[in-house]
Amino acid sequence: MTAGLRPRLLIALLVMLLAGCAGTGQNPPADDLRNSADQSELQRRAQIRLQLAVGYYGQGQLATALDEVKQALQIDPNLADAHGVRALIHMDMGDAQLAEESFQRAMKLAPGNPDFANNYGWFLCENGRERDSLAYFETALRSRAYTSPAKALNNAGVCSMRLDDMAGAERYFNRAFQADPGNGDANLNLSRLYYRRADYQRARFYVNRVLHAENSGAAVLWMAIKVERKLGDQNAASSLSNQLRRRFPDSREYAALTRGAYDE
Repeated sequence: MTAGLRPRLLIALLVMLLAGCAGTGQNPPADDLRNSADQSELQRRAQIRLQLAVGYYGQGQLATALDEVKQALQIDPNLADAHGVRALIHMDMGDAQLAEESFQRAMKLAPGNPDFANNYGWFLCENGRERDSLAYFETALRSRAYTSPAKALNNAGVCSMRLDDMAGAERYFNRAFQADPGNGDANLNLSRLYYRRADYQRARFYVNRVLHAENSGAAVLWMAIKVERKLGDQNAASSLSNQLRRRFPDSREYAALTRGAYDE
């Protein structure tokens, strides 16, 4: 998702207007100035609605976010970012058809946008089209404008694991780690991969890199618990289990712990 792009577009518009004045040596017609001002105001209003939609989406208020993004598109039907956000909202609401339509519209309006390619790739992966998804992650990664390659690399690795392509997954996760060694997803995913390979020492190495991070969640604790059990360190496993119970008693990871479902 990208928000906040419209102010830069307005600056570019003003530069073009000034360049046009300098080139002709004449003032632009009053009607043109009024039209430009009206268009700028519409763009500003659409962008405000889009920013509100992103905020509500981040808070999990999907219905309100969808209403805001619909209002943004009523103002500016060709606002690519709004279509991209609407696709994510429909995806989280479980409406795959509407999500597909919004993704396609966003990519048609902004075919070079790497975030749209990455997000659509993840949509495909989540809807049983893992093999198709990889091409979109690669498209995002080829873009020089893409500022978060670790995200697409992690997504590609997860989808490769779902295809049982462990070698491919390892390559993607290692590239994500190289791009951002502190990336929590990259470290956790490498831990999961090596756990599946029964390489528990390497799994411990990567999960420990994020275990004590301030924002480490239930998934990290659960992975660490499973690794320590396999390595036979019951004291560490017990301590981590207590942390999981205390910090995340309502998590699915704690529910799995109480069932003893270590290898689900």
